[in-house]
Amino acid sequence: MLFNSFAFLVFFPVVTLLFFVLRGQARLYLLLVASIYFYAVFIPKFIVILFCLIGVDFIAGLLIESAQGPKRKLLLVVSLVANLGILGFFKYFDFLNNNLALLLQLFHIPYQAKVLSLILPIGLSFHTFQSMSYTIEVYKRRQKAERSLLVYAIYVLFYPQLVAGPIERPQNLLHQFYELKDFDFERFAEGLELMLYGFFKKLFVADRLAAYTNEIFKASGAGQVSRLSVILGVYFFSFQIFCDFSGYTDIARGAAKVMGFDLMKNFANPYGAASVPEFWHRWHISLSTWFRDYLYIPLGGNRT
Repeated sequence: MLFNSFAFLVFFPVVTLLFFVLRGQARLYLLLVASIYFYAVFIPKFIVILFCLIGVDFIAGLLIESAQGPKRKLLLVVSLVANLGILGFFKYFDFLNNNLALLLQLFHIPYQAKVLSLILPIGLSFHTFQSMSYTIEVYKRRQKAERSLLVYAIYVLFYPQLVAGPIERPQNLLHQFYELKDFDFERFAEGLELMLYGFFKKLFVADRLAAYTNEIFKASGAGQVSRLSVILGVYFFSFQIFCDFSGYTDIARGAAKVMGFDLMKNFANPYGAASVPEFWHRWHISLSTWFRDYLYIPLGGNRT
């Protein structure tokens, strides 16, 4: 389900109302069922992929916490391979398969490329990275393994952030599912205001600019527009992509805040940055810090 759809306009108030009517564990079951439905509206069978990853990483977290020595690293590797394997299969199978066919043709080796025309499950990259952050944090002993499969499943499936993030660390989100969330009018209003701001950026800025930039780039390929139009198209596209991504994040943060959950800020006026490094500290913060903490620094960072 997409935020900018009629279905969400019905889904959001119903789920929010039920969330405050219910109490205790019933709220958690509501969040799980609602999140599964939110995801399954796209292509229902893809929810099975998420269930598999949830099962693998939940068990891996428990085993990693209790394991010692090389076994801990082996369990982490199994978890990471499962996550990256599924992500790589859906995103790159056809690409790698076609290139393999071209390579073998150079050596006159017969090979019939099998094109699967895979549809990428919605939000696969985001919840894959979030699942990986959990097992990595448990491995580094910065997070205790979650004992409740229900809570862990909600952590991965939580509907506001399921499609486009932000990518939350377990330390920030897991404990919130155990906290009592009473109705707070001020918080409720702030959440709705953030959602409206996100919808404005997405529907009235990003989508309107998209209609213009698509025509410019389409015409420029045929040499039918001036250089000035192409330059304007490039600048308009930069604001289009920012309002698209940040608008979606604002809707996600607002929807979570209405129910009492805090998601991290993902964009901090990136076009106001004074340098490229500063830009990447402000643009899609949850993703850039994920790569910094789990890839860049472990590989040596500035030192190597």
